[in-house]
Amino acid sequence: MEADRGTVTPDNAHRAGNQAAITQFLSMLAAERGAAANTLSAYARDLNGAAAIVGDLVMADRAALARLGEAWSGLAPASLARKASALRQFYAFLVDDGRREDDPGDALPRLRPRRPLPRLLSHGEIAALFALAEADAATGEPAALRMLALIELLYGSGLRASELVSLPMIAVPRDAPFLTITGKGGQQRMVPVGERAGAALRQWLCVRPAGGRHVFPSPRGGHLTRVRLFQLVRELALRAGLDPEKVSPHVLRHAFATHLLEGGADLRVLQTLLGHADISTTQIYTHVDGARLVTLVNQRHPLAHHAA
Repeated sequence: MEADRGTVTPDNAHRAGNQAAITQFLSMLAAERGAAANTLSAYARDLNGAAAIVGDLVMADRAALARLGEAWSGLAPASLARKASALRQFYAFLVDDGRREDDPGDALPRLRPRRPLPRLLSHGEIAALFALAEADAATGEPAALRMLALIELLYGSGLRASELVSLPMIAVPRDAPFLTITGKGGQQRMVPVGERAGAALRQWLCVRPAGGRHVFPSPRGGHLTRVRLFQLVRELALRAGLDPEKVSPHVLRHAFATHLLEGGADLRVLQTLLGHADISTTQIYTHVDGARLVTLVNQRHPLAHHAA
């Protein structure tokens, strides 16, 4: 017999309980961890999709979660890892909140996607790129001065392309050698500006068109776009004799991180400079400079010079 309208069925109760718990979990992520809107949206889809498979998501046991692994078996590794991560964080939240005594998250698949190693530019390639940009800037042409300031901030301060093009004038203090950057999830950080980048930035600001709130304004209003920045960097790379397919704003950010690590920078400091929320994101750079890290351990460890 069909349930009367308004009757609370087990399925309805589960749906209501799931939705309330998911909403509270997402609110916690936003308030305590500053999770970005895209992250919250993706987690909401993942959790609601899991609930559609197991029913009572809040009180699901390990056998129910094992069914998720079967249902997700055809997903790409990155999608599978994200969904499992969302569920694990959800159950950790339920335990912390006192709604569960056990955490069934270990029943979820633990396949981790292989993070691709970043494309790298050698010191020689960086030198060739900057030699051309500096020669162009010596002409005093505004476009050339802007180009030099852009690549100095990408390679000299490790900014993301989106952070660079949207940089507001109020983020550039007159005296302090720092920029105030608003990164992913609205998180702010202070980024040091080296002498070279600072000099290039001051030169650009002297010829920058008046008006507008952005350091790199667009003639059409607003700010320079990420697409246009990408084009400018590749055009410069081509003229410098480099493979343009190998060079991009993000590759310059990778070069900033890799070359700092080569110079002895601490991984935690690098995490702060890059604006990574999780140290595991920064750890990719340990793979691209493994030889130097082995040498560092052999030279600096207290027991390195003791006889075996």
